[in-house]
Amino acid sequence: MASVLAMLGACQSSNFELSPEARSGPPAPFGTRPPVAVDGLTVGHRLMAAEEFELALDAYQRAATETGVTAEVLSGMGSANLRLGRLQQARILLEKAVEDYTDSASAWNNFGVVLINLGEYQQARQAFRVAFGLDNGNAELIRQNLILANRLIVEQSAEIAEEADFSLVRYGNGSYLLLGN
Repeated sequence: MASVLAMLGACQSSNFELSPEARSGPPAPFGTRPPVAVDGLTVGHRLMAAEEFELALDAYQRAATETGVTAEVLSGMGSANLRLGRLQQARILLEKAVEDYTDSASAWNNFGVVLINLGEYQQARQAFRVAFGLDNGNAELIRQNLILANRLIVEQSAEIAEEADFSLVRYGNGSYLLLGN
């Protein structure tokens, strides 16, 4: 037995390399289509739908290297950061998107969503208005976001009025002055 092992050891080449065919395995069955690479943007959108936000962010960054930094890539990266709770990073990315791509309704809508999350309702309403106009009012989601921003502004105004203690004092001919108590 030892002599057989010694002979096998002697036959083994230290410079052993596989041919390209042996490394890749057997050929695919006849009629099989070669795999097609999916772009990073599509992968990012799919990962966002699957709620894999960190992986989606990586995919959007890959898309930026593949196709360049577009409104859709910036919007995707901003949305991923928003879902990860990174509001300031999301704001920076989406501000860049709306500055560079002023005609992107989705970028404006996503920017408005970040502003809502930051409590900046007036600015959010303005962003939703721009998105609504760019989309010609076709997207129900943008319309709902605009309604939400308007409702939050009204609620915020009502809270301020309840907390404030003001008096209306007549000041001259038909003029009134609002004084805080």
